[in-house]
Amino acid sequence: MKVKTILVSQPEPKMENSPYSKLIEKSKVKVDFRPFIHVEGETAKSVRQQKIDLNEYTAIILTSRNAVDHFFRIAEEMRFKVPDTMKYFCQSEAVAYYLQKYVVYRKRKIYVGQRMFNDLIPMFKKYKDEKFLLPSSDTLKSDIPKVLDDLKLNWKRGIFYKTVISDLSDLRDVYYDILVFFSPSGIESLLQNFPDFKQNDTRIAVFGNSTVKAATDAGLRIDIKAPTPETPSMTMALQKYIADANKG
Repeated sequence: MKVKTILVSQPEPKMENSPYSKLIEKSKVKVDFRPFIHVEGETAKSVRQQKIDLNEYTAIILTSRNAVDHFFRIAEEMRFKVPDTMKYFCQSEAVAYYLQKYVVYRKRKIYVGQRMFNDLIPMFKKYKDEKFLLPSSDTLKSDIPKVLDDLKLNWKRGIFYKTVISDLSDLRDVYYDILVFFSPSGIESLLQNFPDFKQNDTRIAVFGNSTVKAATDAGLRIDIKAPTPETPSMTMALQKYIADANKG
């Protein structure tokens, strides 16, 4: 079965030379982007109801760009002026770099992990007397609270935003050769929007072990997986699959 059309369950990349642009050019396929899930912010009232007073915290743990946006949005709604002494523990360089949207980087105390949450452990140990706030979504990887509890840190989680399933009803009669998923929530959105979904000849591409599990549990046939040693990115995995499928 040849591949002509792909639907990626994420927003379209903002950069001009994204890996998908190269995939379209090289593989001569049509790629559409549509977020299957989106983020909605909680209200300042909802955060207060979680018994969170921003004045009490000396350090913020930031695991994503969404966490950055919604922490500063809530701070503004609460008319809380974030002090210059606030420490920021960022899971990755991408998150730390994004923080510059809100703070003057070189004048702040910012501690950065490589990529995984565990990379922050040495820094948490060094600053174990801080009062930490973890602004997060309603879904949180279980290893994060475990790391913080094991270190016996004084920390609290606040739900500052939530992941919501998008309405995809306009796609009901639209067919794609490949559907691409990056999270269990994306799989959940597919099944919630289309409870009578029949896979038939549609190929399913998934990224990450948790997405593989969600797709398998849902009874879907997985045709393309990433990352693998051979194809560390989704676009590489797609390109390899398409090259084989479209031969001749």
